[in-house]
Amino acid sequence: MPVSVPDSYVYLDWAATAPLSVEAAEAMGPYLQPGSGNLRLNANANSLHAPGRAAFEALELARRSFARAIGAARPSEVIFTSGATEADNTALLGMAQAAYRARERARTGGFTPHAIVSSVEHEAVLEPAARLRQLGWRVTLIDPDRAGFVTRERLERVLDDDTVMVSVQMANSEVGAIQPIAQLAQASHEAGALFHTDAVQALGKAPIDVRALGVDAASFSAHKVGGPKGVGALYVATRLPFEGYALGGGQEQGRRSGTQNVCGIAGFVAATEAALARLEAEGRRQRALRDRLYQRLSSIPQVTATVSVEPASQDYLPNVVHVLVDGFESETLVLRLDMLGFGVSGGSACASHSLEPSHVLKAMGVQGDAAYGALRVSFGHLTSQDDLDRFAEALGSCLEWNEGR
Repeated sequence: MPVSVPDSYVYLDWAATAPLSVEAAEAMGPYLQPGSGNLRLNANANSLHAPGRAAFEALELARRSFARAIGAARPSEVIFTSGATEADNTALLGMAQAAYRARERARTGGFTPHAIVSSVEHEAVLEPAARLRQLGWRVTLIDPDRAGFVTRERLERVLDDDTVMVSVQMANSEVGAIQPIAQLAQASHEAGALFHTDAVQALGKAPIDVRALGVDAASFSAHKVGGPKGVGALYVATRLPFEGYALGGGQEQGRRSGTQNVCGIAGFVAATEAALARLEAEGRRQRALRDRLYQRLSSIPQVTATVSVEPASQDYLPNVVHVLVDGFESETLVLRLDMLGFGVSGGSACASHSLEPSHVLKAMGVQGDAAYGALRVSFGHLTSQDDLDRFAEALGSCLEWNEGR
């Protein structure tokens, strides 16, 4: 039988994926009409005939809109992908290799290229970094401090003349720490290295201007802002060394082969624009919700906030609350809360089936047993204060359950 989700269910796992937004659905609606009469939008955007040119026009309109949304200098700096995983892989493997070869040609002697990534990155960055190590690169993982931040000082200690690329996420998906990206990018450039950021969790929740931040590349995902799954983007600054990672038909100016999902891209851009339009007002509202929830949960004896978030702080995402529950495992808590009608997680959705403590918490120095009881609550513009108040009551009741009940 299919899993039933009641209408009263309170979804508090927005950091894993956001519900499809009204704006995205409306933007994609015209593309989803069946039949040949809809070829103006549903043709292959790379075809030369009139339907193809119409689809290409829609694609480029979306590209211009997304470039404006992230502060890119020109639309050609935006490459549409199948998601942030592909964007991260492309940045780490495609850009890094091209930058290494450019550096190698400029130097008289050979050298071992060096890449630096933070140890709290998503696996879509950590795994490509491991692949670079297999290819002969020297790879350094840099830990954050106990508050979850990768500081400029920590980065400068490991930068050297052979460093080709640095990758540090803009916002952490588990504890919500927003990294000092402009400082880290500047330090990397002073050492002659390129800088990439995985900006997936930050889009729509924190201001993003890629030029002001000084990043060379940035990855984005549609479904984190209410767009469809299977769509993302990679920002690559003009004149940056770059080698296409997905090879084939030469789409996206030869930088990412594969027929573009114009329908999904339209939904992605519409969701992004909607999220940015409400960013300031929702940021204030969600920070107030976050602070109230931290206060309520911290009053429960077994619950401790994983990081210390000052009221109204903009150093952490406004929509993420992360706590450690003493004497419980995350999986138990998630399932008990699910039974009560609340959907939360123990951390990143990509590692939700692992029984090991989060690599993020371990890197931050959260000790063994405490990390097993991690709980992440994340919400969005559809979440009310009443939803979170009822969640806090539900968590308290979960902790009072006896094994025999």
